[in-house]
Amino acid sequence: MLEIRPSTERGGGDYGWLNTRHTFSFDQYRDPHWMGFRSLRVINEDFVAPGNGFPMHPHRDMEIITYVLKGALAHKDSMGNGSIIHPGDGQRMSAGSGVRHSEANPSTKDPVHLLQIWITPDRSGHQPGYEQKSFPEEEKRGRFLLIASPDGDQGSVTIHQDAKLYVSLLSPGQQVEHELGQGRFGWLQVAKGAVDLNGRSLKQGDGAATDDPRLIVSAREESEILLFDLA
Repeated sequence: MLEIRPSTERGGGDYGWLNTRHTFSFDQYRDPHWMGFRSLRVINEDFVAPGNGFPMHPHRDMEIITYVLKGALAHKDSMGNGSIIHPGDGQRMSAGSGVRHSEANPSTKDPVHLLQIWITPDRSGHQPGYEQKSFPEEEKRGRFLLIASPDGDQGSVTIHQDAKLYVSLLSPGQQVEHELGQGRFGWLQVAKGAVDLNGRSLKQGDGAATDDPRLIVSAREESEILLFDLA
């Protein structure tokens, strides 16, 4: 099985300060066929205008991963954390029993381009937590680098779910492979560029759900991809 979620069919809209596209149902956008995939609940591609952002708001019982593609994002939360998220960083906030946070573009001239990712946790009521790590570009070039996992393997950030998130930067013609374990599923999200997944063409913003045991990704142009390995 390999089902493509075309970027052109996503929800969302342009609100001036925020241009957003929703891979799965989110907020006022509802598509019964795309309510999520396995534990993966949200992939929002956001462009936030300079000096704007999301004011302090609550979350609970969700693993939230922010992945910045261009620019920078300022994070503050009710746990006392304050940070700037840069491209390549892996930032995880476990909302758990309840947390409030804000996200803003600190630049006065440049927009910030990011992916907001939500994964449902393995149970409700976890202790809220925060973690942020930098993953250098050279470690992602031409290979899948693990940046989030349930056990913090290989220096990844830790999430409360049997899910792993890999990222890769590919030059034109480069190829990477990944083996899904027995009974596991994959979701590939093209953050930048254009690739082929097991012979199927995907472009920027496209996603693909699959249970094919072997995943072969070939870049047709300079690309950045995210791969979710899900129970």
